[in-house]
Amino acid sequence: MKTVKVGIFRTDNGLDDALKKALKAADWEKHVQGKVFIKPNLCSKNYIAGAVTTPELLYNVVSLLRDRVEEVIVGESNGYNYCCNDALAMTGVEEIVKKAGGQTINLSNDKIVRLDNPKALALKNFPLPKTLLEADSIVDIPVMKTHEFTNYSGAIKNLFGCIPNDRRIFLHPKFDMVMHDLLVLLKPSFVVMDAITAMEGNGPNRGIAVPMKLLLTSNDVLTMDKTCCEIMDIDWSEISYINFIDKHLQREETKTEIIGEKIEDVKRPFLLPYADLAVKAQRFVYKHYFLTRLCFGTPFLNMLQGCMNVYRKVDTEIKGKEWVDKHWDNSLPR
Repeated sequence: MKTVKVGIFRTDNGLDDALKKALKAADWEKHVQGKVFIKPNLCSKNYIAGAVTTPELLYNVVSLLRDRVEEVIVGESNGYNYCCNDALAMTGVEEIVKKAGGQTINLSNDKIVRLDNPKALALKNFPLPKTLLEADSIVDIPVMKTHEFTNYSGAIKNLFGCIPNDRRIFLHPKFDMVMHDLLVLLKPSFVVMDAITAMEGNGPNRGIAVPMKLLLTSNDVLTMDKTCCEIMDIDWSEISYINFIDKHLQREETKTEIIGEKIEDVKRPFLLPYADLAVKAQRFVYKHYFLTRLCFGTPFLNMLQGCMNVYRKVDTEIKGKEWVDKHWDNSLPR
């Protein structure tokens, strides 16, 4: 049995100090070396606190790494409705990464290499960006948050953005297996969980910002997500893809060693998403390959989005408004 270390540190006394302590606690120098690829969470063209990885955190990570490793590249793929180049520029990530001494890349524009692994369940002979496959270390920097379609989003879910095809949404009917396979194919080396500002409710980018003022680190993404779920008072076994991976991923049995803050001292129950008709409909669609292709791969999508936008406006004014008024603190950053 191996021991997995998870560092949990508060950022109240400064982000730089907390980051150094957290990295040291999880023995980052043993796991991060050579050519390093960093995967932030850029789920929006614009910076949204609690949804997009904190630019200052990226700056500090790249600054620490640049003189200790061979190369640092920060990247993301195009989203369904936006280009990664826009997200890199408009969130400020491109500027701060270059200022810190790193490079940025749009993975959707990278050379593609087909990768096969007998342990993969769904992604057989799968196309992935060359930059990822040539990296000696992949560092995952997600945001702690809830998610409309998976209830929880963190270290494992953030890897979905490594798939260069902006129609990766078509993989949702096999989402659990896809996330398992990304761990098998990419083998992420280290994770720095951005919980400086987290998000509850309707994440990944429509939720309520939660100033947790925490950083978490580990070399094991599955252990990290289980730890975050515990802090958020979410039963990880009820998160479908985490439960699936826990049962199917071939790895050595582990025990967790928490360093820094105790979980009970930072624990805070997170609100799960408000499941309006739009969320329920999309969850249903994602379960079926044909419906997913129909709704997101044809002109039918424009009509569907129009209907959902009208519904959400009405629903917010009627049923959803009560939920929002009860839980949304407008003083928090959004």
